[in-house]
Amino acid sequence: MESLDEVIDAMIADRVIHRHRRIWLLLIALVVIAALVVLLTGGWKKKEGRLVPTLDAPVTVTTDRFEYTFTKAEIIKKPKGEYSDAETTLKVYFTAKNVDSESYESESISGQLLRFVPGNGADLIKSNGGSCRGDHLNWPLVYGLPPEECSTKFDVDPDFTADEVEIGILAEQWKSDSGTLGAQEDPYWQDPIAKAVVRLKPTVVVDGEDK
Repeated sequence: MESLDEVIDAMIADRVIHRHRRIWLLLIALVVIAALVVLLTGGWKKKEGRLVPTLDAPVTVTTDRFEYTFTKAEIIKKPKGEYSDAETTLKVYFTAKNVDSESYESESISGQLLRFVPGNGADLIKSNGGSCRGDHLNWPLVYGLPPEECSTKFDVDPDFTADEVEIGILAEQWKSDSGTLGAQEDPYWQDPIAKAVVRLKPTVVVDGEDK
């Protein structure tokens, strides 16, 4: 038979083993939770854990409603004037085509569908929408017609500069709202979700100088 001392030693060893096992299980659980948090909150604000593809321009992105081909970007600087402050605008150029095979409606590109991704956890910046055919803002794109030359602008800080910029593209979803009493309303384009991020290397343009 085991002596009392041996029994006590075995009990102590068993408790130590269980305590260490609990600590390891806790550490593993914390690592799993941290990984899930990074995955779920990474979005497209950070490259780590980004849930949508990151593409380098020139590149074509199709969102089921529009087809974009991104070509170049400019950081346009307007120097301080006698009666005006210095301004900087990020301008992105692309062609756009209406590929809406659901509603076949003519529609312009809204500012919520193209976002500047500043990075470092900063909020996304909406564009001013799509300007086409000589900078006509909110030009309606007709389904079935060839792509139009377009651009979009983002308001940034006057001292903004970057060797590379990232533009987030959102895709609207063709779906219905849940009606009352279980009825379903007609579907329509709504609830934009992240589709892709496009990287461009901008050139700097001083307003008033030849490009």
